[in-house]
Amino acid sequence: MFLEIKSFYNGRIRRMRDRLIVFTRYPESGRTKTRLIPALGPGGAARLHREMAEHTFAVVKQFGKRHRVSVVAYYTGGSKEMMKQWLGSAVTLRQQGDGDLGARISRAFREALRSGMNRVIIIGTDSPRLSVQILQKALDALTSNDVVIGPAKDGGYYLIGLRREIPELFKDIPWGTSHVLEITLEIAHRIGICPVLLETLEDVDRPEDLYLLEQT
Repeated sequence: MFLEIKSFYNGRIRRMRDRLIVFTRYPESGRTKTRLIPALGPGGAARLHREMAEHTFAVVKQFGKRHRVSVVAYYTGGSKEMMKQWLGSAVTLRQQGDGDLGARISRAFREALRSGMNRVIIIGTDSPRLSVQILQKALDALTSNDVVIGPAKDGGYYLIGLRREIPELFKDIPWGTSHVLEITLEIAHRIGICPVLLETLEDVDRPEDLYLLEQT
């Protein structure tokens, strides 16, 4: 009995201090992966998003077996009930809220860091080659660095992690263009930060990216 009580309190003391946030959306036909609709149709694009998101959450689940991490899905589209039916009750769900992508990312970081998290990573669901090893490298980098970024081949990034609030990194960014990473790095260097860069991965966003799915 004493051992059970000790284990309980030790578990309470060792609360999770790292958070992994997944930015995604409910896979609704005609509103998901719209740049792929010319190649796949509205339903096909939505199905692909569903499959890629589920693959991402499978990787996150595997990572969770290796490292104690709080997982939160920030979503758009659908409802909380619809998201829960899709992803299950094990994932904490929060709406992304208003504003452009930068405002939503900055808000998610702020909420996590102010709640007591030490290291926070945000990923999307567009990179089929995301792996447990990459997530571990990102978390390890935040042990001694303020920022870690996973560059995407299209000029954006598939991952960004912080251990303190740096809202400047998400302001006045031309989201959805090939200049996202470049401008983000310029801002970082201007304010005296040198981000750790992970390996570059490909995103599946456009019809010409679909060949990547055959290689995974």
